[in-house]
Amino acid sequence: MTLPRILCVQAHPDDETIWTGGTLARHCAAGGQADVLTTTWAAGQPRHLELVDALRLLGLPREPIMLGYADGGVADSSAEPPLVAVPFDDSVAALTAHIRALRPDIVLTTDAFGIYGHPDHIHTHRMVLAAAEAAAEPHLYPGAGPAWQVSSLYLVTVSVSRAQRAWEQVMASRGDSGARDAAFAFGCPDERIDEVVDVRAFLDVKWRALQAHRTEFERSRTLRAIRALDDTTRTSLLGWECYLRRDLVGSGRDLVA
Repeated sequence: MTLPRILCVQAHPDDETIWTGGTLARHCAAGGQADVLTTTWAAGQPRHLELVDALRLLGLPREPIMLGYADGGVADSSAEPPLVAVPFDDSVAALTAHIRALRPDIVLTTDAFGIYGHPDHIHTHRMVLAAAEAAAEPHLYPGAGPAWQVSSLYLVTVSVSRAQRAWEQVMASRGDSGARDAAFAFGCPDERIDEVVDVRAFLDVKWRALQAHRTEFERSRTLRAIRALDDTTRTSLLGWECYLRRDLVGSGRDLVA
């Protein structure tokens, strides 16, 4: 059986690796095709170049596609407006064109809460849902290429049990007051999760790819806290990737053969 073609759509450079890097590396190692589209940051910026390095380490055959809108938290990430300020129809049309050009069977993105509530993540989730539907409707955006039907969406989430075991330690090590409560401010009940991908065999690759995002490690206390974890806890945090599955046609396509 032919492996599905995957398109991973995430808001920022590093999201593709921390949430889906093992899935992408596993898929490409098995001979599958995958692409990454990032909705923020302009091409040529340091974080874009780090993303190029990360995808090469994960084994993806092509460089990322950048929609190029500004990161909501970094004004100089692009000369374009912030992602959430762009007219929704414009951003959906741009994403629809890429879906029709790449013709993915599966699209990966974040869950409705953007995993932990980040506005850019939530907005990207909404864009993906709208664009996946629009891509199959030939009367919408007729200039964006022939219609294409995505078979399944897989929405990245975090299991509550894993959040309790590992994210608590990450948040506490950030040194924030009330960090323990913050560790439980997101996550999906385990019984709602449709797919858990064991990526421990690709954890070294995933970790090297994540560390390619050097400027984000300099900025982010959370990533530095993950780097400080012992190997067992880091494996618990990064060694499994969890998804909610939404089939758009029939029985959809399986993410893992």
